[in-house]
Amino acid sequence: MATAIPRKLWEHPDPKSTQLWEFMQIINQKYRLNLTTFQDIYQFSVEKRSEFYDEVFKFSNLIHVGSYKQVVDESKPIDKIPRWFEGVHLNWTENLLWSRNSTDPSDHRGTEGKEDDKIALTEVREGVTEIKHVTWATLRRISANYAAALHTAGVRRGDRVVIVGANSVETLAVFLGTTWLGALFSSSSTDMGVQGILQRTVQVNPKYIFMDDAALYNGKRLDLRQKMAEVVAGMKGCSNFRGMVSIRRFQDALDVSNIPNTQTLDAFLNNRQLEIPPIERIAFHEPFLVCYSSGTTGIPKAIVHSVGGVLLNSRKESRLHEDARPGAVSLQYTTTGWIMYLASIGQLGAGARVVLYDGSPFQPDLQSFVKLIGDQKVTRLGISPRWMYEIAKAGISPREITDLSSLKMVTSTGMVLPDQQFEWFYDKGFPSRVHLANLSGGTDIAGCFALGNPLTPVYVGGTQGPGLGIDVQLYDSLLPSGPGKAVPDGTPGELVATTSFPNVPVYLWGDKEPAGAPGTKYHSAYFARYDNVWAHGDFCVYHPVTKGLTFLGRADGVLNPSGVRFGSAEIYSVIERNFADQIADSICVGQRRPKDSDESVMLFLLMRPGHKFNQKLVRDVKEAIKKEMTKRHVPKYVFETPEIPTTVNLKKVELPVKQIVSGHIIKPSGTLLNPQSLDYYYQFAKVEELVPPKEKL
Repeated sequence: MATAIPRKLWEHPDPKSTQLWEFMQIINQKYRLNLTTFQDIYQFSVEKRSEFYDEVFKFSNLIHVGSYKQVVDESKPIDKIPRWFEGVHLNWTENLLWSRNSTDPSDHRGTEGKEDDKIALTEVREGVTEIKHVTWATLRRISANYAAALHTAGVRRGDRVVIVGANSVETLAVFLGTTWLGALFSSSSTDMGVQGILQRTVQVNPKYIFMDDAALYNGKRLDLRQKMAEVVAGMKGCSNFRGMVSIRRFQDALDVSNIPNTQTLDAFLNNRQLEIPPIERIAFHEPFLVCYSSGTTGIPKAIVHSVGGVLLNSRKESRLHEDARPGAVSLQYTTTGWIMYLASIGQLGAGARVVLYDGSPFQPDLQSFVKLIGDQKVTRLGISPRWMYEIAKAGISPREITDLSSLKMVTSTGMVLPDQQFEWFYDKGFPSRVHLANLSGGTDIAGCFALGNPLTPVYVGGTQGPGLGIDVQLYDSLLPSGPGKAVPDGTPGELVATTSFPNVPVYLWGDKEPAGAPGTKYHSAYFARYDNVWAHGDFCVYHPVTKGLTFLGRADGVLNPSGVRFGSAEIYSVIERNFADQIADSICVGQRRPKDSDESVMLFLLMRPGHKFNQKLVRDVKEAIKKEMTKRHVPKYVFETPEIPTTVNLKKVELPVKQIVSGHIIKPSGTLLNPQSLDYYYQFAKVEELVPPKEKL
């Protein structure tokens, strides 16, 4: 039986004009090959990893010093975390703010696309009420001043600096000032609750926390001083912590004199004799960034990324996959607590002007953000399926209400992009010439396992294909842990990476050594499922004809409503802290049935004897989750349950419940202690019949 080919929606009008085609000709000439398709270059990139990444390194033209004798030791499996490009030293900030235009790797006088008087950043707040432009010269000066202040305050190579801030110029300046010094940067968004911030921040024991004094959300200004005080109080056990720096978010700074161990940003920057320190170039494999997992099984993992791995991958994805060039204008909707913040500001490395947006894309109305895309002449827009769904639902056609003549690419991530949104995009939403690139990857690798490319057509559904240089295979998810087995194209399986690549994390903070070895948190998270293979936890299928990679959902308990990923453990911790006297246990899962355009979070509560489940409890639970985490963490549905399924070692299991409420009939695993408990959850596949229409969910 012939495999159906999905509807073709887009293809590049001139693929030979792209940087990927240019790169392929370099490969063809040097290795006497005849690569002509994306599949050709992809096969070369995974079969000849050292040669491929050697050419990517040269093509990227990164500012660096030193040289390398080998790209990587290919005999070492991925779980040995082999080092790449040993002998090379470089700096994140330097490569974002300058370009290398000479044959001397250490010469950063070149400013290709980054001329002093050109605009590097545009900051916009919700409602497009304020616009701030920053030139390249100003951004360099600001970053240097922040680096000087941090250096004077005692921050050195290897120290950690954390920010809890908006997507603003100040947040970026803290990032660039920190990594200027070879120190490690970490960020959280202001809508995260105190416990969420502390779970992440305490782990890395930073010298300083920078935090906005106020925030903007859904048209309201929120005073963050109480949250600041609670964060400072929660840092008392951290030996390195020297204090908090308050960032004025709006015109008038809020008084923080009553918050212990806190000073204003103005005082931090101005009340000292500042000398600009030299840029600290660190080894390719050395850490510069700490990101955090969703926290599915407890406290979020602190994932440490290398400066060289992220820089090289960023150039690979932006230039080869997205054809980014100097003069582009990039707008990525993101908070600072999401990995897409890194993707957003990483566009500076390609010489793009980056638009920093703070607030909701739905305020003050659905059209304002759409019009911003045209007003700012955006060439690359990064957005979520949720945004497209809301725009389409409202009957809004972006191409009819604003000038999108500059727009070349729209990337979509955060959750699976439904087939109907692909068709809406081209039939009603955006100009037919715009490249819609669905992508997936994330925090774990600070990059993409699957994304778009300019040589393959866009079809309805899925992603165009895997990331170059990453051997992405799908293993039989029904096999027990141990040696994995790849499934044929057209058969769903679990996404794995079988060999190492530069942006594999260097380690998890506070983990045992050596990184990735059995017994470490790192090994347990990624390498315990299959031998010597990175298992990512996504359930996917390769199309046998188009070779597109479609993500079918998660193979674990990560929750993903409206593209906001978080772990069930974050919900459990709130329940345990606030309701332990009433609630014995709980289980939290995502529901997404074939008919659903989004995932809904369901929370089931097991009551203690003598305590009753009622609507007051439901309201109290939702309010506690909202207060301690964010509004986005609040479950849509809260129900009582008579029993929670557990394994024989009393670990509760979420995946069977998730599958059942999503409309599937499953065969209980033999590891379940109480398999009959699953029967109760089948009724929730038709949740609308259980909830009165008038109830506000």
